[in-house]
Amino acid sequence: MDKRELGNSGLYVSKLGLGCMSLGTEEQSAVEIVRYALDHGVNYLDTADLYDFGQNEKIVGQALKGRRDQVILATKVGNRWDDVDDGWRWDPSKSYIEKAVKDSLRRLGVDYIDLYQLHGGTIEDPYEEAIEAFETLKKEGLIRAYGISSIRPNVIKRFLSHADIQSIMMQYSLLDRRPEEWMPLLEEHGASIVARGPLAKGMLSERMLAKASENVREKGYLDYSYGELEQTLSSIKERLDSRSMNELALQYVLSHPSVASVIAGASSKEQLAQNIDAVNADPLTDEEVKLLKDLTTSSRYDAHRD
Repeated sequence: MDKRELGNSGLYVSKLGLGCMSLGTEEQSAVEIVRYALDHGVNYLDTADLYDFGQNEKIVGQALKGRRDQVILATKVGNRWDDVDDGWRWDPSKSYIEKAVKDSLRRLGVDYIDLYQLHGGTIEDPYEEAIEAFETLKKEGLIRAYGISSIRPNVIKRFLSHADIQSIMMQYSLLDRRPEEWMPLLEEHGASIVARGPLAKGMLSERMLAKASENVREKGYLDYSYGELEQTLSSIKERLDSRSMNELALQYVLSHPSVASVIAGASSKEQLAQNIDAVNADPLTDEEVKLLKDLTTSSRYDAHRD
């Protein structure tokens, strides 16, 4: 599988990354999915300390035994649950990040993390503390690069201006094209997009609206009413019928040079195999990209702007 550099980090990630949140808690099945991914060219695994309150990191660590050198390993920090009775709270402080990374390393069973990401954030956060923490961890060799996971424009602009971030994880798909507004700025700062949600909750898979939730059926999805979703997906399928929906969805996101990798979850090897086939297919032509843009809506973020 082809690889792309993550920002200017020197880390080369497979075009398809495995989003580990959907692996579940049954260890044997989850480990098999991770190892299937590694066996088929996926070298980029994305987890978070919050997923199943640390259990996901433990499972990923089990799957990596004996194969650490084959993997670009990413996890996230900021959602703290060790001092609350129920749920979690947001804590981007330097002291917590420096504590949490050691907990993640222990659960993962590794000596270092390739990409450490701030798992959210607001404009009110003490961002200088978080940046200082990440830079300290880099100097100590506990992480190789850092980034953020955020869709908030004011947070993204702040970190691009003040930190050596290599990546921004953003929800990005044919049905959610909001990140396209920010691609020139990311390219200017040498940062990459890591695209999560490329299949739009399954609506861009072969099952299309059979995967739509009750909420989507009632209220639509982002700028699309449910009727507009039906029309849009039907038009895509009809006009580009030589390709699968998975292929169109993943290849559209990958057609943008700002994107280093698409992160897709998988709860089975069969689902993972479909995504692997989709990213290994021929890239979209310029004509196909233009047609997909014409058939979908280019939206923008309305909130959290300067």
